[in-house]
Amino acid sequence: MQRTIQGVPFNILTIGNISLPRIIFLHGFLGSGSDWLPMARQLSQDYCCMMLDLPGHGKAGFQQIPLNEGFFEKTVDALAELLQESPSPLNYLVGYSMGGRLALALLLRYQELFTKAVIVSASPGLRTIKEQIERQEHDEKIVRKIERNFEGFIDAWYDQPLFSTLKHHSIFKEVESERKINDPRNLALGLRVLGTGRQGSQWEALQDNRVPVRFFAGEKDDRYVEIGHQMVKLCPGSDLEIFPLCGHTLQLENKELFLDRLRFFFNQQEEKHL
Repeated sequence: MQRTIQGVPFNILTIGNISLPRIIFLHGFLGSGSDWLPMARQLSQDYCCMMLDLPGHGKAGFQQIPLNEGFFEKTVDALAELLQESPSPLNYLVGYSMGGRLALALLLRYQELFTKAVIVSASPGLRTIKEQIERQEHDEKIVRKIERNFEGFIDAWYDQPLFSTLKHHSIFKEVESERKINDPRNLALGLRVLGTGRQGSQWEALQDNRVPVRFFAGEKDDRYVEIGHQMVKLCPGSDLEIFPLCGHTLQLENKELFLDRLRFFFNQQEEKHL
């Protein structure tokens, strides 16, 4: 189902009985809600799984060129509005990479909507305005690569060290093929408005968290292991789980362990908010 809220496009795929506790899944850059389907099928007996295509991805194309400034925050507010339209007594939140940044911002701004959250290979953004501007300039170079030669960009994207474990995994060819289905124009727009440089820092907001959170990071993804350690020091009610032999895409590289840890955390006796 396609929806536009506050000018922010989404596509929504839901599996499971709507009377069950709900898990909201947010994917990473280049992905789509369907990335979570294999996991949702295994969880759907116990949860209603809501998988979103985020702006510029999958079927959530832009009808008009969005304004760069403030679109990240507008997306967070639109996600909250979407969840408030069909309230669930128990909302669990899962976000990976770009979707993890959105999920963490959503959690910290609308804590009353969520019971627990899992943030995978993601950060609270960049700490300073200078870093954010530099990242915007860096992302604009990526945008131009996407627009000029999309398939070449995909090849170069997965040559990055953080994807080395995925690239040597048996699932890589399938993932690569799925990424090439995306529309380059919409992806370029999505990166312009949802890239890390467009997000205000959430580092200081971590101290006000009252919702149980697990940060997941792959053992081989040194940068996000370190970010995870830093977040746990600042964020009450949080823990870091490190997935052995995995990199940035740990939920793809070891689906069985990911599902096991997700179920274990969500099924733990409810903790009191801090």
